[in-house]
Amino acid sequence: MSTVLPFRAVRPDPKVVREVASYPYDVIDSQEARVIAKDNPISFLHVVKSEIDLPEDVTLHDPAVYTKARENLSVFLEKNVLFQDRTPCFYVYRQVMGAHTQYGLVACVSVDEYDEGIIKKHELTRADKEADRTRHIAELNAQTGPVFLTYRARSSMDRIIEAIVGGTPEYDFVADDGVSHTAWVVSDHATVAAIIREFLQIDSLYIADGHHRAASAAAVARMRRNANPHHEGDESYNYTLAVIFPHDQLKVIDYNRAVRDLNGLSSEEFLQKVHENFFIFDQFQDKKPEYLHEFGMYLEGAWYKLVARDSICREADVIASLDVSILQHNLLSPTLGIHDPRTDERITFVGGIRGMEGLERLVDSGQYRVAFALYPTTLTQLMRVADAGRLMPPKSTWFEPKLRSGMFVHMLD
Repeated sequence: MSTVLPFRAVRPDPKVVREVASYPYDVIDSQEARVIAKDNPISFLHVVKSEIDLPEDVTLHDPAVYTKARENLSVFLEKNVLFQDRTPCFYVYRQVMGAHTQYGLVACVSVDEYDEGIIKKHELTRADKEADRTRHIAELNAQTGPVFLTYRARSSMDRIIEAIVGGTPEYDFVADDGVSHTAWVVSDHATVAAIIREFLQIDSLYIADGHHRAASAAAVARMRRNANPHHEGDESYNYTLAVIFPHDQLKVIDYNRAVRDLNGLSSEEFLQKVHENFFIFDQFQDKKPEYLHEFGMYLEGAWYKLVARDSICREADVIASLDVSILQHNLLSPTLGIHDPRTDERITFVGGIRGMEGLERLVDSGQYRVAFALYPTTLTQLMRVADAGRLMPPKSTWFEPKLRSGMFVHMLD
């Protein structure tokens, strides 16, 4: 049973939604955000990356950053850049990137169900990032970015969404990156009730992206409960903002790796070590692997295809069988000395949206010696891991397109 509830979203006036809607806080860095928002005073980056409105020497976690975010959100509301719906609604959010289309339900989901494991996670969170988002939510009294959830697709839910999107959308725009964003408001009582009933038939929701947002929402809920002697359980802080997609519409792309050095090995010695666990094929013109357990490797201006030997592919283990695990435990750790990829500064992670050219640029620059292209983790693998109560290695999945921030905000009172 999964609880989804309509809510009174704070959202942009349709006339300015394109200018307001922004990249999520964790997709671009501060310098990129400064450039993007430089000539756009109503970009939601002023809320989710408010350091751009402060001197560059102010650190990301300085109290002034959260104060500025709260001030900017208040200004947007005062100037009617944003407004709040009068009645609780659901919203349907469509994204189109090239030939790919996905429809998500914008709703509030239960923090209790996250804590109880009905909303399932597959990644660890970092304490510093969780603390940052917790403070951001608490200071603003709002969840400004949604958790990206998925569920096993249901034809009955698909039919409800199809009927909704047959109507006139509230928002319809194409962002600077070419991704189309369209949204419909769902306020009809019968449709709202039908959606609630549908999700009561769904056993589990899965976090696709946004583990830190989910964990931070739960942390704020615990804080508010402890501080509220009249807590009853139906307060807004008991729920978190989410966009929920059927699994068969989502697009997972590769999440690749680049390493700064060869751990003291020459290129020849490195290739000999790699050959112990992988078959190596040179002149790999495709660059990008086409199947699980295949890898592209870029070294000294040349692409190689690596194919994992059967002896290291432990298919019965939901974690060991992942390509990110195979690469980590059979090459990155034993050969390159990357034992903890979460903390080792010799490794960087590159979303597949940057293409193979992004890996080539890193290595060709001389700052990195070798890069690896992975086959994308599948939704089936993600769900298997979550159902088993296990956690994936860091940087296992990258979802595109990303959800824009600022289109829907959930206030906590």
